[in-house]
Amino acid sequence: MTGTSDADAPVPRTSPPIIAVDAMGGDNAPGEVVRGAVRAVRELGLRVLLVGRRTEIAAQLAEEGALRDVPVVHAEDTLAMDEGALASWRRPRSSAAVACRLIRRGDADALVSAGSTGGIVATSTVRLRTQPGVLRPALAVTLPTGPVPTIMVDAGANADAKPEMLVQFAHLGCAYAQTAFGVERPRVGVLNIGSEPGKGNKLIRRASELLAAEGSESMDFRGNIEGHDLMLGRVDVVVTDGHTGNVALKTIEGTAAFTMDAVRDALTSSTMAKAGAVLQRGALRRLRERFDSETYGGAALLGLNGTVVIAHGDSHPEGIAQACRLAHDLAGGRIGDQIRRRVPHRSAHWLHRRSEER
Repeated sequence: MTGTSDADAPVPRTSPPIIAVDAMGGDNAPGEVVRGAVRAVRELGLRVLLVGRRTEIAAQLAEEGALRDVPVVHAEDTLAMDEGALASWRRPRSSAAVACRLIRRGDADALVSAGSTGGIVATSTVRLRTQPGVLRPALAVTLPTGPVPTIMVDAGANADAKPEMLVQFAHLGCAYAQTAFGVERPRVGVLNIGSEPGKGNKLIRRASELLAAEGSESMDFRGNIEGHDLMLGRVDVVVTDGHTGNVALKTIEGTAAFTMDAVRDALTSSTMAKAGAVLQRGALRRLRERFDSETYGGAALLGLNGTVVIAHGDSHPEGIAQACRLAHDLAGGRIGDQIRRRVPHRSAHWLHRRSEER
């Protein structure tokens, strides 16, 4: 699955990208997913097709008056929300697998799914395969740190990683930052238990050494950052292994939810507080939107021969539409080309040589 040739890449497209939406993936599928796809077409002007059980999808499209607006590709099976790494082999005719097949044939450019993260990662990795030189695909999520979000890689695709993988995660994150947010020379930091050089376990120390030795003109390596730096916007790309990254992400999400609940309780605790809340409702709405996971569309699975965006499992129409927007921006910005330029030499031979040096 790694180190594949350019023959595995989908056929390049000069027209606007086509987004294949897994209509059967997610807690609210297919209804909310179909409505989100329709919103992406009508409000954002994106090219979208839906993949899943045709009769169910057609019924939902009819309710939206959108039967002629969104094409449907039939897929008889679907991934359950508890599907794991074996999903690709167990369900070769799932809506996610069919969407990947469309990308391989050049009939679509990106996949959007709110289905099981483990199932989508496994299915898309097997079906699309990694780009040449990429050791493992990685999940990249955006943290709402300011005008330009911070990108954290990996957020859960690789619980066990090697130092060389973290180096590649940095390059994947930089390609994301450049494609989606126009950051020409992203600042990169490694998530660690301390900011001083030499801190951390063997994985982090070795990854930091390799990144410091990169000397890349397209990457500004800033060394270690700590957990309390994640939301301060001190770097553009945070690099970590999938286990640590997923724990950090869930901690941030839980803290944000707790904080918003506490603010709401405080603003409804008295008549005076409620009056103040009315005066600040615009600012409060913007704050809520900033920490809403649906605002950013989801996580991008980087390093494959095709764009994959995994939306939150509980996504509603706005979240699906924003996931389609993200997929459109990444595919339209040719993020695959950006990654190929950044990791052309990181082959299995390079990994073997690096391992011998340790």
